[in-house]
Amino acid sequence: MKTPKSLRRIRTLLASIPNQIVLILFSILSIYPVYYMAVTAFKTRPDWLHNQFGLPNPFTFQNITDALIKGEIPLWFGNSLIVTVASLVVTTVVSALAAYAIARFRFPGRAFYFNMMIALMVIPPAVLILPLFVLMVNINLINKLPSVIIIYSGLLIPFSVYLLVSFFRSLPPELFDAASIDGCNNLDMFWRISLPLSTPALVTLIVVNALFVWNELLIALVFLQDQSQKTLMPGLTLFKGHFTVNEPLIMAGTLIATIPMILLYLFGQRLFVEGLVAGAVK
Repeated sequence: MKTPKSLRRIRTLLASIPNQIVLILFSILSIYPVYYMAVTAFKTRPDWLHNQFGLPNPFTFQNITDALIKGEIPLWFGNSLIVTVASLVVTTVVSALAAYAIARFRFPGRAFYFNMMIALMVIPPAVLILPLFVLMVNINLINKLPSVIIIYSGLLIPFSVYLLVSFFRSLPPELFDAASIDGCNNLDMFWRISLPLSTPALVTLIVVNALFVWNELLIALVFLQDQSQKTLMPGLTLFKGHFTVNEPLIMAGTLIATIPMILLYLFGQRLFVEGLVAGAVK
């Protein structure tokens, strides 16, 4: 005969089954497009026509090779890397300094500035395309990578400031009081206290912002019209136009574009946990 404790455990297990089924279904829906992209990239064209959803038979790397040679993926990849890294550096530095000032100092207009950051978060980037295009034409930055770096940085700073202000405000004020007694100035407290303890927020911010910049299409498509200046995502649209009859080749190019963000996410996930533990110990 079951004990009451065992019965409660069984009831809890049975009650969790519907939730587990829903989670499994959502996981399948999320993973399936990645599976389809990966298996198609390693199929031959005849194999894809006869078996679109099964495993490759035969397995081939020819599509990956053709994507790297026939298209300009190495050039577009390099442009995307430059734009992403530059945008992240500008956004992270400016946002961290601004958020630290808002969270730690009292100055006229602080609340107004922070509220403006929140308001800017709700403006759709699409409505800014026309004025930004006119601006970039006037300063001669059309078809140049700095144009999208400036735009991406401007779009990402409001959210970044909002996130970091919330995190900086959660840091114990006793740490700053002790550092002030020891003779640290504001910049020292920023570098030695705020940034080390903010590793989880900074890593999360970098991963989220990198995903946005790397995958962004509309702005890059409008401001980088020259083929040699295109980043990876608008380049792939042109690549698809050249090879519309070869779906495995298109999936190979998409797979190449996806791998860096998957690696970044996995790397960022590990750093997030390490930073969270380090902040708790401090």
